[in-house]
Amino acid sequence: MIYCVIPQALADELYDKLSEYYKDDPNVQVIVDRREGPDRRRASGNTGHDERRQIRDRRHRRIPGTFPPLHPGD
Repeated sequence: MIYCVIPQALADELYDKLSEYYKDDPNVQVIVDRREGPDRRRASGNTGHDERRQIRDRRHRRIPGTFPPLHPGD
């Protein structure tokens, strides 16, 4: 499915034209973006992640120390 998203400010001008253009294509849906308010992803002071979130390496850590030789006699 392909969404043709029209900004709300241009909806009156474009919605009918684009709906008519894509009416025969079942893979395209024309929609109007009706979101309001500030974009929380770009808020001032936002570093892009929640400070409470911890990013951890899920791989097992290697045991510290030395390892025996792989071949006897090395």
